[in-house]
Amino acid sequence: MGESMRGYFAIGAEKISKMQNFGNLARTGHGFGASFCFTVAASRLRLNDMVSDTSRSLTNMPYYAWDKPNDITLPDRCQLVGIELTDDAIDLPSFRHPTQAAYILGPERASLSPEIMEMCDHIIKIPTSFCLNVATAGAIVMYDRIATLGRFAPRPVRVGGPVEPKPIHVQGSQKRRTPI
Repeated sequence: MGESMRGYFAIGAEKISKMQNFGNLARTGHGFGASFCFTVAASRLRLNDMVSDTSRSLTNMPYYAWDKPNDITLPDRCQLVGIELTDDAIDLPSFRHPTQAAYILGPERASLSPEIMEMCDHIIKIPTSFCLNVATAGAIVMYDRIATLGRFAPRPVRVGGPVEPKPIHVQGSQKRRTPI
C-alpha cells in the first residue's frame, strides 16, 4: 500500500467506548496502511480485549492514547480531518485528501466534541441519511483515500475493469534552490 501512495495517514476516534469498534477500526486501518492509530478520551478501553482486531494491528503500528483533545500531538504538517455528519461538512466525494492526515471519528451515539471540531483542519461527511457505525465510516474514508491518492488504472467509461494499464511512476527532475 505504501509504495503506491505518497504521504501517510492515521485513524482514530474520540470518546470511543466499545472495544469491538476500535478493534475493527484499527484492523481496517492496518489493512489500508495506516501509519498509526489513536484514541482521545477513550472510556473503558482495554486493548488486550480487542477480539475484533484479528490482525493484531497494535503490534504492527503505533497506538497513541490521549486523555483529552489538548494532548493530541501530530507530526509537523499533518492535518486533522474530522469525520462528522454536519450540514457544513465537506461531502467525502468532493474532498481532496491531504497527503499527511490524521482522521478522527466521534463516539458511538454522539458527535465529535466542540474542542475536536475546532482543532480540525477539515470536517468531512459521508453523504448518508444517518450516521454509520464508527468502524464502517472509518473504512469508507480510508478506502476513498487510497482510491483517490493511490496509483491505479483509470476507471473505464463503460462497465467493467480497466482497459488502460496502471500509470507508470515517473521521477521528476532534481530541483536545486539558489541562495538568496
